[in-house]
Amino acid sequence: MTDIEIAQKAKMEHINEIAAKAGLSPDDIDLYGNNKAKIKLSTIKRLENKPHGKLILVSAITPTPAGEGKTTTSIGLSMAINKLGKKSIVAIREPSLGPVFGIKGGAAGGGYSQVLPMEDINLHFTGDMHAITSANNNLAALIDNSIYNGNPFRINPRTVTWQRVMDANDRALRNVVIGLGGKTQGVPREDGFDITPASEIMAILCLSNDLKELKERIGNITVAYTYDNEPVRVKDMGFEGAITALLKDALKPNLVQTIENTPAFVHGGPFANIAQGANSILATKTALRLSDYVVTEAGFGFDLGAEKFFDIVCPYGGFCTSAVVLVATVRALKHHGGVKIKDLNKPNLEALEKGLENLGKHLESIKKFGLESVVAINKFAADTEEELQMVKEFAAKYGFGASIVDYWGKGSEGGLELAQEVIDLIDEGICKQKRLYDWELPVQDKILKVAQDIYGAEKIDFTSEAKKDLRKIKKYGYNNLPICIAKTQKSLSDNPKLLGRPKDFLVTVRRILLASGAGFLIPITGEIMRMPGLPAKPSALNIDIDDEGTISGLF
Repeated sequence: MTDIEIAQKAKMEHINEIAAKAGLSPDDIDLYGNNKAKIKLSTIKRLENKPHGKLILVSAITPTPAGEGKTTTSIGLSMAINKLGKKSIVAIREPSLGPVFGIKGGAAGGGYSQVLPMEDINLHFTGDMHAITSANNNLAALIDNSIYNGNPFRINPRTVTWQRVMDANDRALRNVVIGLGGKTQGVPREDGFDITPASEIMAILCLSNDLKELKERIGNITVAYTYDNEPVRVKDMGFEGAITALLKDALKPNLVQTIENTPAFVHGGPFANIAQGANSILATKTALRLSDYVVTEAGFGFDLGAEKFFDIVCPYGGFCTSAVVLVATVRALKHHGGVKIKDLNKPNLEALEKGLENLGKHLESIKKFGLESVVAINKFAADTEEELQMVKEFAAKYGFGASIVDYWGKGSEGGLELAQEVIDLIDEGICKQKRLYDWELPVQDKILKVAQDIYGAEKIDFTSEAKKDLRKIKKYGYNNLPICIAKTQKSLSDNPKLLGRPKDFLVTVRRILLASGAGFLIPITGEIMRMPGLPAKPSALNIDIDDEGTISGLF
């Protein structure tokens, strides 16, 4: 059966029952039908002084087209911890319609390790994506309207940095010209669209601890520069209240359930190759107040999502990660060893051994954050016992345990051993997580630290544009912000073609963008696409709905 067929055969419990399992009453939530709810901000405030559980981060090796199953593992691990008699909540990101209709298909787990209702979560859900899109684009309209109506803030139209967004993969909108059609149509200028998960408002929503902070961060967004090259922020224009008002419900974490009827939070969805790549701080903190163990994930490989989680999300959220589960698959490791996609189902120990170097680099990186870890070997039907054992033995050489899991095929039963290993690992001691770098370091040093320690680069280089950005950042006093490096997810380097564990490579920083509202700097490396395009045969070709309203084809 397909993922959606499995999901549609599952029996869901009323969301009030799921809330009760998490320790919440019907008064603590806002219902969105029978199977979805939002947790009230007043409830979150009430829970602030409760003892908190322990946080488990699920990350992965460098992703390949073969797929690693990080979300499936996150959901399955949380279900397995519940199966062992502990209390666990999984907290993950919301899917974007761009990938859902594009190349990846649905993003709510898979097989017998999913969050439900699968169709709703993958499509409109509770409207969070639309609220963020609306907030972003209303701000864009207000900026252009101000320029048109006398330009009281003396904005240089050529310096407007705030782009419009939509939640679709639409390459035709990457670069556009607006304001055409005559004097009453606005001021003509070049503009462009990003995809909604790339919006700074998405990053801000996920990094805000409450409504007050959300409004403050939105006010701090830099949207343009004056003719005197001074920054213009949202609060300078007086729009922070209106934009925040559009997000009052989107800020509330979403409560749903897993396929085994355990609580799940699905909230926020920033990309990890552009932004911080993690679900909202509010969802994670709330889950920590309601359960013994919270399982969350960070987007793409450990070099992107996990590094940003430890160096940006945890400090802003004020929480500490107790352990990492690093997901790897035999087929992805063989791909890193040089095997083509069409040949991945054939045994190849030589290629696997070569590809294991990618796993090794990520295991080294985990140690740099002072963390304990277990490798989750996500099993596929074509994997041989010899291949699986090779991965386990490799992890052991680095001092890490490894467990073979099949959450997709068996649900929680497919990884009880991993769940117990993680519990034992966490219960051995206190949280020892540390940052990779001090925020007060010069920007260049922070970038070099991540590039060398996490990517394995030999050195970094800055283009002339990046050097100008460094001077601007210093001038306006943003040196002490953390860095959120935009890099390809396909390689440890900034070259997507370099698989495995590249050596002696140079990372080129092309620009350094300021996300003053989100509170980080974005060094751009390589060619980073903020508005993806659709493939020749998009997943949308498989999506359908019958006369009864039953949806099919969502993977």
